[in-house]
Amino acid sequence: MANNKCMPVLVVKVGTSTLTDRSGRVDRSFLIDLTSQLAARQQAGWSVILVTSGAIRAGREALDSRTHALPETASGKPALDTNSLPFKQAAAAIGQGRLMHTYTEAFSWRNVDCAQVLLTREDIEDARRLENARNTLRMLLSLGVIPIINENDTVAVDEIKFGDNDNLAAMVARLIEADLLLILSDVEGLFPNGGPRAEDATPIPLVTKVDSVIQAMAGGETSMGGTGGMRTKIEAARLATEAGIKTVIARGRRPQVVEDVALGSVVGTTFLPQTHSEN
Repeated sequence: MANNKCMPVLVVKVGTSTLTDRSGRVDRSFLIDLTSQLAARQQAGWSVILVTSGAIRAGREALDSRTHALPETASGKPALDTNSLPFKQAAAAIGQGRLMHTYTEAFSWRNVDCAQVLLTREDIEDARRLENARNTLRMLLSLGVIPIINENDTVAVDEIKFGDNDNLAAMVARLIEADLLLILSDVEGLFPNGGPRAEDATPIPLVTKVDSVIQAMAGGETSMGGTGGMRTKIEAARLATEAGIKTVIARGRRPQVVEDVALGSVVGTTFLPQTHSEN
């Protein structure tokens, strides 16, 4: 991909289902390992951007004791709808700070600074906001700071939500003209029809173009604990590869997954940039 960057740019996306443990709580040990891998990539000469989910989940954890203590209504229903948009926005407001605190502390152990950047679809679709976001991200990268990006769930409503951070990551990769987009999933990659639970199923190692056949393989199921699924990841891969950005979907809990993908190892499913593949 033609650009004037001195260092290659890596955008890594991690979703709620990958960030959380079996009990549904944010897995601090995984988060610490992920930040260690990202810090190592920066030290190896990459500019790194992290697109993360998990703010609402972190906020729910903080509110658990408070919501459980609320009385039920006369009909026996909970007094508070914890699945409502206002509650999720409130949880995000609480959880975003907690999540960033954990990231900041983990990166500091590696002598790396990070910065919080919250975006909505309006920021990407408005030309002036788009340019402001691009300038901010470029400045942070030039200063050796790792931007940590999330959708601004506190103010986002259905009409302006990205809906998932897979597409947000692809938009950020396009915005900053990244060289590589790595989408960390709770599965190994894109599987042929039958999915990862089929006997002896292995992920498709290489996709030269996201077409209707590839999209049909993605299905429509949502990842456990997240708002996206393989369908949104395939859509993100299409957006990124059409802009000339190599994209990889891989299992987030695979040991040293970031290093292996950055070094070009065959991991998960790789989607070739369209500027380098046959159309």
